[in-house]
Amino acid sequence: MPLVPLRPLMEAAEQYNYAQGAFNVNAVAQAKAVIEMHETFRSPAILQGADLANAFMGGRVDFANGTLEDKKKGARNIAAAVKKYGEHSPIPVVLHLDHGKDFDSCVAAIEGGYTSVMIDGSSLPLEQNIELTREVVKYAHARGVSVEGELGVLGGQEDHVFAAASTYTTPLDAVKFIQDTGVDALAISYGTQHGANKGKNAKLRREIPIAIKECINRLGIFCALVSHGSSTVPQYIVKEINDLGGDIQNAYGIDVNELMAAIPCGIRKINVDTDIRLAVTRNMKELFAQKPELQKSPSIGGVYALLEEKKSAFDPRVFFPPIMDTVLTGNVPDDDVALLMSRVEAGVKEAVGSLIVGFGSYGRAPLVEQKSLEDMIAFYKK
Repeated sequence: MPLVPLRPLMEAAEQYNYAQGAFNVNAVAQAKAVIEMHETFRSPAILQGADLANAFMGGRVDFANGTLEDKKKGARNIAAAVKKYGEHSPIPVVLHLDHGKDFDSCVAAIEGGYTSVMIDGSSLPLEQNIELTREVVKYAHARGVSVEGELGVLGGQEDHVFAAASTYTTPLDAVKFIQDTGVDALAISYGTQHGANKGKNAKLRREIPIAIKECINRLGIFCALVSHGSSTVPQYIVKEINDLGGDIQNAYGIDVNELMAAIPCGIRKINVDTDIRLAVTRNMKELFAQKPELQKSPSIGGVYALLEEKKSAFDPRVFFPPIMDTVLTGNVPDDDVALLMSRVEAGVKEAVGSLIVGFGSYGRAPLVEQKSLEDMIAFYKK
């Protein structure tokens, strides 16, 4: 089936009281692995490309400096990869823009083939955030595309999104934001944090989503609540990376039990990126340790060199430049690259599989109402 918008998945999650994991991808192989893992569990799937991921997939190794044209090219590349494995999948698949930086970034993603976008105006004053989000909603809904906004500030760093401290979402402001913008989903700040350094024993303020849900339910308004910065940062993977020569310090995530306890409070979408990065990095380091002859491989030896040079890094984009053609297109030129990408896919599946089960989306694919972009255009017009 064609890629679908986000809203039907969120409506099913709300009706059946579970959460949908949303997983960031930065390579064709990662998109393939995320979709295959969801198919295994008969779960709907949300694949996310962050704003700077679009720049990276546009061929910019220095993706932090990516231009709008880079992002347009990258959006098309990510969409092509997700469509390749998702359009003929038996499960519903969403391609969602994570942390759209501005209106133009959202437009670039929609034109590139995304079926859902997030506009992150959380750093703006409330009224300016509402105004920006409303403009994105107007543009996207006219094309059947779902929209996620954000209110409140998460601490930590993810790509260009940085804040030194968190500001919790005020429930009454959230209700006003939802009413005034018409967003399909709202990311809230309730104790999560971007990046791998969330601090030990982080606790979620579940009363915040409870209060928001109570208010919008009474008003008869639909809006799915989203948990950003929700990677669990498995400690066994961190240890394995360090045992293989890495140097990752003070890396702690959100306990999966905390996330599971937030689901009955109204959290319907849970974003995860760091867990995938860690698992993929561990698998690549492990491959070169198990097969040292690959360290001098003409095709992937450069990946090993970067892994050795940047011991504290765990974002695969740091290590992927020597194999960028494979990352961007999925083309596999030789057996060495094929072996490396098989380890990348295995890492993605390891990180994603357990969370599909934990969040409760397994077996839910048949429960999602099949709505195309054209169906949603008509829906939004009403």
